[in-house]
Amino acid sequence: MATNIGMMDSAYFVGRNEILTWINNRLQLNLSRIEEAASGAVQCQMIDMTYPGAVPMHKVNFDAKTEYDMIQNYKVLQDVFNKLKIDKHIEVNRLVKGRPLDNLEFLQWLKRYCDSVNGGIMNENYNPVERRGKGGKERNFKGSQKNSKSLQTNNTHNAGSGDAAGLRNSGPKQGKTYSASGAADSTSEIQALSNEITDLKLSVDVLEKERDFYFAKLRDIEILCQDPELENLPMAVAVKKILYAVDAKESALSEAQEYIQQSANASKEEPDTENEP
Repeated sequence: MATNIGMMDSAYFVGRNEILTWINNRLQLNLSRIEEAASGAVQCQMIDMTYPGAVPMHKVNFDAKTEYDMIQNYKVLQDVFNKLKIDKHIEVNRLVKGRPLDNLEFLQWLKRYCDSVNGGIMNENYNPVERRGKGGKERNFKGSQKNSKSLQTNNTHNAGSGDAAGLRNSGPKQGKTYSASGAADSTSEIQALSNEITDLKLSVDVLEKERDFYFAKLRDIEILCQDPELENLPMAVAVKKILYAVDAKESALSEAQEYIQQSANASKEEPDTENEP
C-alpha cells in the first residue's frame, strides 16, 4: 500500500478539479475549493469509508471553523493512522492555515492511499450522509434549501394580502429583480476569476516546488563531483562540463561524451607498466 510516496510520484500531479470530484462523488458533498477541506473532517470520512467503522465519527466536527476545532479533527485522524499502522505524519499546523497547495498535496496523497487499498472502487455499502450524522457537529448542507422554502412561503403570503399593494409595488419589484440578476452575474464572474487565480497560484507553487526539487538534486551532484577523490575522474569532469555550461542554447552533452571517449582511449593507449621487467 502507498504510504511513503515521493514528491515526484504521479499522485502529486493529480489536479484540483479531479480531487474535488473524487471527494464530492465519494462523500456526496459539493465542495468547490480545496480549502474547504482544511478542517480535516473530509479526510477523516475518507479513511472511514476506506476502513468502515475505523474512525470514531462522533468525535469528528464537520462544522469546524477555528484552528482549535480543526486540530481536534486532525488528532482523530492521526490516532486512526497510528491504529491502522499508516506511516504518515500530518502537517497539522500547515493544513489548518487553509493554504491551497498544502491541502491539495495532502488530499493527493490521501487519494493515492485510498485507491491503493480499494483499487479506486467506491464502497457501495457505505452511506456517507448517515455516517456524517454520527459526527460531533454536522454542517447543515440542506439549510439553504430550507431557507429558500421559508422565503417562498412568506412571499406567497405577502402576495395574497392585497392585490392593490401588489400592483403598486410591481414596478420597483421588477427593478430589484433585474438588479439581483446583474448582481448574480457579477458574483459568478468574480467566483470564476477567483477560481482561476487559485489555479494559477497552485500552478506557480507546484512549479516552484519542482524547481527547488531539481535544483537540490543538481547541487548534490555538484558536491559529489567536487569531492577531492572524485573530481579528476573523467565522469566527474564530464558531469561538471554539463553543470557549468554557459551557453543555454546548446547542450553540453556532446562535449561531455567526447571528453569521456577521449579519456577512455587515452587509458587504453597507456603502456602496461606492471608487466615490464
